[in-house]
Amino acid sequence: MNPAANQISGVFVPVRDIKNARDWYCDILSLPRDGDLYFGHIYVLPLDGANIILDSKIYAPDHVHKVPAFQLRTNDIHQSYEYMKEKNVELITNIENGHWFNFKDLDGNVIMVCK
Repeated sequence: MNPAANQISGVFVPVRDIKNARDWYCDILSLPRDGDLYFGHIYVLPLDGANIILDSKIYAPDHVHKVPAFQLRTNDIHQSYEYMKEKNVELITNIENGHWFNFKDLDGNVIMVCK
């Protein structure tokens, strides 16, 4: 039997500036900014499920996620869309099929919000 669990514990997101990215993600996800910065280039956003791992050491323009590498879950897609608009997040789609939309982080990584 394989000793590795069949669970994802985190998803790496390449970011240019770890502190700016940490502050931006913590703001839009309503998370405290009191976590540890690891090795000077990693910040782990503790979520309910897989964590988002921001990493400035792996950043390069061609490493940016041009399609969603993960999705954030919502119970109210319309409220989530309006919230992102209020936060001045770069929305790159409207609400599609009544279930999802995409936006970009500060570095151009594409993220999906899905009902």
